[in-house]
Amino acid sequence: MLLALFLLSGCANGAENGGGGQADGGGAGPENGRTPEEPDAVTTASLVNDEEGFLQAIGENGTWIIAILNDLTVGREAVVAGTFHDKGDPANEVYRKLALYAQDENRNITARYTLTVPRLVVRSENFRIQGGTVKGDVHVEAKGFNLHETAEIDGNLTFASEEAKASASIDGNVTGTTKVAD
Repeated sequence: MLLALFLLSGCANGAENGGGGQADGGGAGPENGRTPEEPDAVTTASLVNDEEGFLQAIGENGTWIIAILNDLTVGREAVVAGTFHDKGDPANEVYRKLALYAQDENRNITARYTLTVPRLVVRSENFRIQGGTVKGDVHVEAKGFNLHETAEIDGNLTFASEEAKASASIDGNVTGTTKVAD
């Protein structure tokens, strides 16, 4: 419980306090017309601990970063869709992240989580999976997919095209096969 409160307070404080928590920055503050009590859904992380919250967060109207707070099971195919920018700022590069971990104030990973899903479909460009395990198959349809060195796919990784595969960065572990769809 204390860890969840720490993460929530770190993400809400965001950039003006050094970017602590899982959100990698927040964006709320007097300089942009909002008070710290009014986090912006576009620039803050979507912290989720249930299936419905997760499915909303990864959708087209979700957030640029999705952070799960514990192991999570999703009983149906999940689709990561929409175009998002690093820290929610349109001036930044297109980027989206699934954080499957908790971290301390020095950004050291303190816990790793498992997302269990029959199939995760990636339609958002430059989507990164970091810090934990996706247990299930991952199907990538967008360019720039990144499986960070701290992450694992316990299943198969399939790319919809050779172009999607060529643009990917796979530093993490895949227990199943990695291929381009037939």
